[in-house]
Amino acid sequence: MKIHKILFLTTAHRHDDDRIFYHQAKALKEEGYHVKICSLSSELKGTVDGIEIESYAVLEKTIAEKRKILEDVCEAYQPDLVICSEPLAVISAKKIKRSKKLSIIYDVTEWYPSMRMVEPFSFPLNIIHAVKFFIIQLYAGFISTNYIFGEETKKFPLAYFFPFKKSVILPYYPDDIYIHQNIKTLKPGEITLCYTGQFSEEKGIGNFFAAIDCLKKKRPELKISILLIGGSRKEKDEQYFSELLKKYEFENIRIEKPASFETFTQAYADADICFDLRVLNYENHHCLPIKIFYYAASGKPVIYTDLKATRQHIEVSKFGYLVDPQNPDRISDLIINYIEDPKLYSQHAYNARKEYETKYNWNRIRNSFLNFVRKSLK
Repeated sequence: MKIHKILFLTTAHRHDDDRIFYHQAKALKEEGYHVKICSLSSELKGTVDGIEIESYAVLEKTIAEKRKILEDVCEAYQPDLVICSEPLAVISAKKIKRSKKLSIIYDVTEWYPSMRMVEPFSFPLNIIHAVKFFIIQLYAGFISTNYIFGEETKKFPLAYFFPFKKSVILPYYPDDIYIHQNIKTLKPGEITLCYTGQFSEEKGIGNFFAAIDCLKKKRPELKISILLIGGSRKEKDEQYFSELLKKYEFENIRIEKPASFETFTQAYADADICFDLRVLNYENHHCLPIKIFYYAASGKPVIYTDLKATRQHIEVSKFGYLVDPQNPDRISDLIINYIEDPKLYSQHAYNARKEYETKYNWNRIRNSFLNFVRKSLK
């Protein structure tokens, strides 16, 4: 019996991306497929857990150079199915699709074009480039055979322009083998508040600090511990974060470097409440902050920005709150509610884990993904 060869192509994600490597690729490998990952964001050649890796850290290269690398990998590997994460990956797989008549699955996990893609351009060039990137997205959608959408809000525009193509919604649910469960009981007079990810204005680190400052003013006797896990990617973000630290001068603040995927849920084990207070804008409304599933799996209540994508996919009210990120008064009151009502906190903590176990875990959607791949193989 033939063993089908499946190739993942990605430009923006690392070869060890949690969705690609730890969930999709491993699931396919366990089913008996031969699996290979090619990324242009990290450097590695070899085999990891039975999955072949051929990746290059070449993001600074030209589009033509990057496309040639991806085309060469396709030609050498001769896959039976290609799963792509970005338009350039899809376009690069077009040649092998035509010669072998294979399927290309476009796994749409990013809002495209993103704001950061047009950010370097001033008006009206930003509008022109946005239109150009939008057309490229449609072209990738045209080339693709089928679609995987990370969330319902990512279906536009491809599902509307190409409604005849098969698709499946595959959320970012975690596998329990990567979860460190730590349901806590609040200690009287103490609380640990946690933020993970990019230390930037857009991702909401400033909103997080403003809420803590408001909490301190309302409860000066409360011992507030702050756990930050992550870092700044851009120089302007580093400057912004540095100014925040000087402005608020918080005590009991611990700043940790980004954790590896395998140790991520252990890194915030001490947290009582986890936050994501990213700004409200069109792009964020259509992008689901995926760490919420990991926080829930760990048994952590959450306070999150009230985004359209989050409302559509998760019943947050069972284990936390959705808020206006620029309303520190309201956010601090919600924290105080937990402090004054430990039973509510415990209920939300246990609900978080229960919701994960019954709704938001990888095992519930693993077969949906595998069946979609089987049907896509020609």
